[in-house]
Amino acid sequence: MNDQLCLERSIKEDRIPPSDTKTRILDVAFRLFHEQGYHATGIATILREADVNSGSLYHFFPSKEALLIGVLEYATQIMHPVVMAPAEAAAEDGIERIFALLANYRTGMEMFQCKMGCPIGNLALEVADDHPPARALIDQNFRNWAAVIEGWLRSVGDRLPPSADLGQLSRFILTVMEGGIMQARAAGNLVPFDESVAQLRAYFNLLQEQARAAREVGKQ
Repeated sequence: MNDQLCLERSIKEDRIPPSDTKTRILDVAFRLFHEQGYHATGIATILREADVNSGSLYHFFPSKEALLIGVLEYATQIMHPVVMAPAEAAAEDGIERIFALLANYRTGMEMFQCKMGCPIGNLALEVADDHPPARALIDQNFRNWAAVIEGWLRSVGDRLPPSADLGQLSRFILTVMEGGIMQARAAGNLVPFDESVAQLRAYFNLLQEQARAAREVGKQ
């Protein structure tokens, strides 16, 4: 890029509030890490896709590893409005919200023809072993996801057995989602995901039936 183009780009970016520039970088990096993988995504590609110069990127993120941490922190911030809120809007019932959420993941998988998978799950496989700070943030993303699910489960009251460990159940639902997506990617179709969700639905039906039976016994 010649000096004139560099100057024009610098002037353009000076007119953008820093927070907007940072968010654009994070949005693009998050998408590219999802599409291509962390290691396969070059800084030059991020700069081009975000339409920023290297000075702007390195002002916020002095290294690619720092950008990875920024992306994972950003993921914790957008998780609820982007991932959970649509399911909450789709269903009032806590259990049905879970299946609305899983249906949204299915729609994403269908849209991308069972490719790419879960962005956080992908990063867990790719970078968690070699980047301890990233591993902690990936774990936090998973914990936050499960905590929302646990809140939905608590909202259904006595429709689940008192003996049910709702924290463990929420992590199990995360396992169904991640495992179903991974198997669907391997198979190249949605059958493994659909079968996993069907078994989860059957399990919830059993839990609710158990809770109903316990309530009936309590009335006697």
